[in-house]
Amino acid sequence: MRTRYKGKFKIKNSQKYKGNPSNIIYRSLMELRFMKWCDSSDKIFQWSSEEIVIPYISPIDNKRHRYFPDFLIQTAKGWFLIEVKPLIESRPPKKKLVENLNLKKKRRYMKSVRTWLVNEAKWNAAKKVCEVEGWEFQIFTEKQLTPDK
Repeated sequence: MRTRYKGKFKIKNSQKYKGNPSNIIYRSLMELRFMKWCDSSDKIFQWSSEEIVIPYISPIDNKRHRYFPDFLIQTAKGWFLIEVKPLIESRPPKKKLVENLNLKKKRRYMKSVRTWLVNEAKWNAAKKVCEVEGWEFQIFTEKQLTPDK
């Protein structure tokens, strides 16, 4: 079972933060790493975390839901809406013949398909908002957030 990391981020440069700087929540170590970078980098003029709400229709239940993208940042190049995800969740799962899988693997595979479909719906909605606002949507994975060793 994976360990989940969650906590409150203690901001140092509150003048850069758009939103409530006393209630910034990270839900993974990758999000925490990105927050530290936003807070300390001279390249980030403004940033916020989960302050934007984007409605989307889930392909799983066909109902309207709310998506809170991880970050909105402003740099010299413009505004960016950022989602932080593990690489494995940032692309479609590899197709498998479910008939050949045992029940546990079948359930895990079906869950990964559902997660991908919901993420894709969220991200498509985010891209539409970005088009209207003149922002750019990007997904950051451990590849972008892990320093070179």
